[in-house]
Amino acid sequence: MNSRLRTCAAVWLTYLAATTATTFAATEVYNIDASHTAVVFSVSHAKMSFTYGFFREVQGRYLLDTTNPANSRFQLSIPAESIDTNQAERDKHLKSPDFFNVQQFPSITFDSTSVKQSRSGTDTIYEVTGNLTVHGVTRPITIPLKMLGSGPGLRNDYRTGFWTQIELNRSDFGMNNLLDIVGDKVGVTISFEGIRQDAARPQP
Repeated sequence: MNSRLRTCAAVWLTYLAATTATTFAATEVYNIDASHTAVVFSVSHAKMSFTYGFFREVQGRYLLDTTNPANSRFQLSIPAESIDTNQAERDKHLKSPDFFNVQQFPSITFDSTSVKQSRSGTDTIYEVTGNLTVHGVTRPITIPLKMLGSGPGLRNDYRTGFWTQIELNRSDFGMNNLLDIVGDKVGVTISFEGIRQDAARPQP
């Protein structure tokens, strides 16, 4: 676990320690299962095709309170170095100062600041507002997280799963190079599973 996640974990443990026993009973702590998590992106190339890629490494955790969704929190951390577009030279260029500049800005992070729950037909949607940091620039965004399911996993654990699609402008994060060739708009699809940390839940 990197230092940012350790700091985040400490903050959340402090938050939980200050919460009432009633809230404890409803709040669940989940660690993201990286093996069942995907962050995929697409961007236009010369207005003739779309290039697709993904990040091979993802870390994170979240607190989920189905009784009072406002108590929920989501955190995600992605090593920018793990970018993969299935072409080594292009990946090297994307890691350079022309784009992500991974030496200076090694992490892409999201930390939620508020959560609201809504319904869309039979779907449960969590409207998660928070701070997204890319290329050293932090901006507030709202992500509509659709809950795909919840229940026992195959490893004697309990899981919840989410999915979202968003669109970002890379220029909003100071990535302005080669806009005449590589599109500004970046489509991002994220799907993840979290494993409930039962030991982290205080006993009622």
